[in-house]
Amino acid sequence: MDSNTAVADPPAERIDAEGIERLADIIMRLQRCLMLSLSAELARGQVSFPQFFLLGHVSSCESLSMTEIAEKMNHTTAAATGLVDRLENLGYVQRMHAESDRRKVLVRITPKGEQLVGRVRQDIVAGLTKLTDYLEPEEGKMWLQIYTKIIDYCQVEPNTCDQ
Repeated sequence: MDSNTAVADPPAERIDAEGIERLADIIMRLQRCLMLSLSAELARGQVSFPQFFLLGHVSSCESLSMTEIAEKMNHTTAAATGLVDRLENLGYVQRMHAESDRRKVLVRITPKGEQLVGRVRQDIVAGLTKLTDYLEPEEGKMWLQIYTKIIDYCQVEPNTCDQ
């Protein structure tokens, strides 16, 4: 073989069906574990997970229409309205009319809602700090690399993950 000829690496082994099933179980348990233990605010039941996820969407934008909220939450507009109603009653969001079209209702987060999102995020950071203390430094770096790659994939592939 010529010294300039590159040797291709053998194809990496993919996770088999049993491994995928195990990964699915891990993700379901991890999600439950992290969300319940990392956020006392939500665990107390004042705001449901769907309401909080909606609040997270609204906090990342200046405002969202009810149609945009329904699409982001993969709900009907009626279901999204119910979530917004509850958050508005709690003072976490407010409705307003679009300047360009008074018929269009927009939703934006209030300072109280921003504070809730901030507190939950702090809970998550504190919990993740404890969790990463359990990992070896290289494992923590690999975890970050893997999750970064996964979120990049989720933002590119339609209907895969929350965008």
